[in-house]
Amino acid sequence: MLKIVAIIAVVVVVAIVALLGYAATKPDHFRIARSTVIKAPPERIYALLDDFHAWGAWSPYEKLDPAMTRTYGGPASGLGSTYAWSGDGKAGAGRMEIVEAAAPSKLVIDLNFTKPFQSRSKTIFTLVPEGGATRVTWAMEGPSPFLFRVMDVIFNMDKTAGKDFETGLASLKAQAEK
Repeated sequence: MLKIVAIIAVVVVVAIVALLGYAATKPDHFRIARSTVIKAPPERIYALLDDFHAWGAWSPYEKLDPAMTRTYGGPASGLGSTYAWSGDGKAGAGRMEIVEAAAPSKLVIDLNFTKPFQSRSKTIFTLVPEGGATRVTWAMEGPSPFLFRVMDVIFNMDKTAGKDFETGLASLKAQAEK
């Protein structure tokens, strides 16, 4: 019996060391991006992005916690506009601020999570005309500390957040094409 426990312990230790070793080889910077083509002019789409009040109509994160508190600050839209949220469970807490606004082609948001863990990244929306439509790319990028790299090995953050981006872009498309 003691031999079986020792073998199991060795296997567990080897698995943990392998996981940590693999995580150490991952880059210390991440980028997640998804895009779609929307049959609407960039100006119409951009208006849904640079006004945090409009995010309720398309952002998948707005639906995580109906009781989430929201606080808006700065100008109603565009550069300097802020949005803070606090919720239970999946929504967590954090703050966003528009730090670059190049209407109607690019919007950069400083994204700062405070719960359930602290992290800071950039969210970048780019809008490129394509014929009578617009290609919209939603990207998030930032530093990837070691703990996040370990989590990425287990949860694959690109797939997890990528699904949210795809859902959000589909909702954005529906709103913009109305």
